[in-house]
Amino acid sequence: MTAPLDVLVVGAGPTGLALATQLRACGTPFRIVDRSLDRARESRAPAIQPRTLEMLSAFGVADDLVDRGSTAVRLHLHLPRRVLRVLVFDVGCDDTPYPFLLFLPQSETEATLAAHLAERDVTVERGTELVGAEQEGDHVTCRLRRRDGTDQTVRARYVVGCDGAHSTVRARAGIPFEGYAYPQTFLLADLEADGLEQGTAHTYMTAAGLLFFFPLGTPATWRMIAMHPPGAPGGEVTLDLLQRIADDFTPDKPSLHDPVWMTSFRIHNRGATHYRKGPFFLAGDAAHIHSPAGGQGMNTGIQDALNLGWKLAHVCRGAAPEELLDTYEAERAPVGHGVRRLTDRAFTVGTSGHPVLRLARTRLAPHLAPLFLRATGARARLFRTVSELGIHYRRGPASATGPHRPRQGPRAGDRLPDTPAGLQRLIAGPGYHLLLTGPAHHWPQDLPLGERHGLLSVHRLGTRSPWPGVTQALVRPDGYVGHLARGTDLTALRAHLDRWLPAL
Repeated sequence: MTAPLDVLVVGAGPTGLALATQLRACGTPFRIVDRSLDRARESRAPAIQPRTLEMLSAFGVADDLVDRGSTAVRLHLHLPRRVLRVLVFDVGCDDTPYPFLLFLPQSETEATLAAHLAERDVTVERGTELVGAEQEGDHVTCRLRRRDGTDQTVRARYVVGCDGAHSTVRARAGIPFEGYAYPQTFLLADLEADGLEQGTAHTYMTAAGLLFFFPLGTPATWRMIAMHPPGAPGGEVTLDLLQRIADDFTPDKPSLHDPVWMTSFRIHNRGATHYRKGPFFLAGDAAHIHSPAGGQGMNTGIQDALNLGWKLAHVCRGAAPEELLDTYEAERAPVGHGVRRLTDRAFTVGTSGHPVLRLARTRLAPHLAPLFLRATGARARLFRTVSELGIHYRRGPASATGPHRPRQGPRAGDRLPDTPAGLQRLIAGPGYHLLLTGPAHHWPQDLPLGERHGLLSVHRLGTRSPWPGVTQALVRPDGYVGHLARGTDLTALRAHLDRWLPAL
């Protein structure tokens, strides 16, 4: 049996790799295993949202992802008898350094994160499967089986299941996975399509359902997703079948050729009843699966990991109480539930064969969609939801406002916006960040808070206050505001730190 480690990460998809990136930045002892012999080579999840890029930028990988991908910001919505040309994220995203949807195959996202870890001497142990996990006192005894059939027993304080919809960790923890499957079968392919405008996402809305073409760039120019036509034979997905769908669904009749990958799949909407049970945690598809509408799945999983990672690191190093880990489910479960609910509604409207919804797609949508697109306020709210910039933890137990609540600006639990002062550029590394505004003489040069163990850094912004009335904001390692207040009294701030970061 090997020496105990702090965290065992099971699953090396985007969620597991993001968690490993966070733990490595914090210096937390961990191992990451995956039963697959190689990372994903298919494109799978094709889009990265602005909020995910913001959170990954703290580790220096966001720019690498952007360099590899396509920052398409246009959408052509093909409705019966008209085409609407939409600028995506042109409103509602003026407070982020990444005001675009990044199209990048999941294989490239995984390759970028894996390369980042390899440069920091982190080895993903592939061909290694978790076959047993039992809690024994303050550790979990885990049995790992290598591809050659040999077993190894390891002990870990915590085990995180990033191992997908059929999660072994979830099964070992005894956490139910509740929900349902949609009746439709979908077809997916990465291929070439002549006749489509490049650098643009195309959505075709018809009585029969939806057809999507997303610009990928690699391993093929386009990702095609379509419903399996009623009455069409099942079995193997062929290029002829995909071409027939493209001919039936589009007036353009793009010519399809050179497929790199073709498959069929069913969509489920399921969620774990708990994200934590004792020393076991779930993240990503192990905790929630849903329709790919809106490109939320992989992004939600990565953000699960980056919410959990710093909390595990702080607890393992003795800087924070065990209670901090309870905030993971309190904060992320509502997000997972919200994504499942939103994608279910969008999926139902877009695919249902109910006569009323078919009528809405063919008769009402051509008239209502232009009105909605001109309503910039409603469109901004939608884009902030899809981009995940609107996620907040205002009701979370780790969010608190001082006695003099600011009337403007973010609230405790909000994501730290990127203002003209470039605040997000200050947030790098695994520690907390304290932002102070107002004249320098208001604050002692040697603040009686301590700046020890890399747990807290203080940034004096002078009189360039980004928000009227806010003079102190404590920003968590994941970029969310844990505490904010007006004035120079630090009593409430100290109380907040005493509860969540007593090492200071």
